[in-house]
Amino acid sequence: MARVEVVSALETWTSGEHTADGRTYPVYRKGEGPAVVVVHESPGLTPEVVAFAEHLVAAGLGVALPHLFGPAGRRSYPGEAMVVIPRLCVSREFALFTTGVTTPLAGWLHDLARRLHTDHGGPGVGVVGMCVTGGFALAAMLDPSVVAPVLAQPAAPVPLTAARAADVGLSDADLGRVVDRARDGCPVLGVRYRADASTGTRFETLRRALGPAFTAVELPGRGHATLTGDRHPEAVEQVVSFLRRRLLAGT
Repeated sequence: MARVEVVSALETWTSGEHTADGRTYPVYRKGEGPAVVVVHESPGLTPEVVAFAEHLVAAGLGVALPHLFGPAGRRSYPGEAMVVIPRLCVSREFALFTTGVTTPLAGWLHDLARRLHTDHGGPGVGVVGMCVTGGFALAAMLDPSVVAPVLAQPAAPVPLTAARAADVGLSDADLGRVVDRARDGCPVLGVRYRADASTGTRFETLRRALGPAFTAVELPGRGHATLTGDRHPEAVEQVVSFLRRRLLAGT
C-alpha cells in the first residue's frame, strides 16, 4: 500500500522556539500586524486551532502559536486525548484541580508577549486562551504588554466542586492585579456555550470582579470549543472584532 503523506497545517508558518523562565517551547509565527498569542486547547495544536489562527492573520494580525502539548499541525488520533489529558492532570503548569493558583507558565507568557510587542509594535499584544488554557489569558494580562485578553471556554480547574467551578485560575493577589488593570482600562472578553458545564461559574466570578470591563459572549447550545471544533460564527466574529479594536485602532 502506498504511503500517504500528511501535510501539516503549520506548513506555511515559521517555526522557532521561545525560552524564558527556565522553560522552552516551540512557537510558530505568521502575519505582520500587531501580535496575538493563541494558546491551544486539548488535545494539542490541531488544524482547527491553526485555522482559527489563520483567520486572525487574514484580519491583519500577527499570530504566535506556542506548542505546549499534544500533536502539532495534524489531527489527533482516536483516543489521543485520553493520553494527553492524564499528562495535563499531573502537570503543574495546567493546575487542572488546584484552586487559587496562577499558572507557572505566566512568566514564560509574559516574556513571549514582550518579545512579540517589540517585534510587531502596536499598542500591545492579544492573548487567546482555550479550554484548559483559557485562564492563561488572565495570567498573561498581569504583564502590561497584554492589552487584549480573551478567555474561550475556560475549563480549569475542573469544576468538580463549587470552589473549582468558580475559580478563574489566579492567586488572590494576581486576581487583584487583574482587577486593577481592568479598572485602568484593559477589558476582558469571554466566550462560551451557555450550557457548557466545563466552564463552571467562572464568568459569574469575572462579572463580580471586573464589572463592565468583562464582556461575556454566551452562545446557545451545548457545544464546547467555540473557536475550533464547535466553531461558532458569532464567537469568531466577536473575538476578531475585539482584537482588531484593541490592537489595530490608531496603527
